[in-house]
Amino acid sequence: MRAIICLLILVSGCGRLHEVGRAPGFSPLEGGTQHYALYTAPFPETAGAAPTEGASLWTATRASLFGDRRAARRGDILTVVIEIDDKAEISNATDRSRNGNSSMGIPQLFGIPQRLDAKLPEGASMAEAVKAQGASTFSGDGSVARKEKLALRVAATVVEDLPNGVLRIEGQQEVRVNHELRELLVSGYVRPGDISRQNEITYDKIAGARISYGGRGQISDVQQPRWGQQITDLVLPF
Repeated sequence: MRAIICLLILVSGCGRLHEVGRAPGFSPLEGGTQHYALYTAPFPETAGAAPTEGASLWTATRASLFGDRRAARRGDILTVVIEIDDKAEISNATDRSRNGNSSMGIPQLFGIPQRLDAKLPEGASMAEAVKAQGASTFSGDGSVARKEKLALRVAATVVEDLPNGVLRIEGQQEVRVNHELRELLVSGYVRPGDISRQNEITYDKIAGARISYGGRGQISDVQQPRWGQQITDLVLPF
């Protein structure tokens, strides 16, 4: 058992030794849903276009001067605007107290208590056979104060066009400065009608939005407790 524990500790500690002295690597784009949506061929458009559109200066296609360039199908790209400025404060207090006192005795019952008193130890009497007292108090205070402010913009790709017309989007952005990598991830479902003429959509119009903003690297490692401390925090009951 000790050998297994030592082996697990050794494997966990050596898992990232290859990153010592190196900057964190970027996540690969190949193999993901964005890569698949961008590299697969689009669905064929329906026939029936007017033959005169080929010779006209003004067409109704997306590439024309007045065409609608908003994302509408798999592989299209749109901009997600994330502007979060939230503030929440919650405070509560609870007080509870209880006192209890109960006693029971049999002073007279056909002379039985008197006969029992003679056999009981000195000082004991059936007149006060049982006496119990109890008291409990509880007091609790709690408060939550949160303030979040975030202003970001990221390009996302339409990775799926659902049968009901809703678009599923995914976006990923990574910026590396020295040995610290900042990463921004966003995903969710949007309606084509909520996309603005500038091909942008705000985060509050994304259903099931999943937004992750963080980083990894030397600074992030220092700000996190060691994995051994995290394990002890979960295991130890005190």
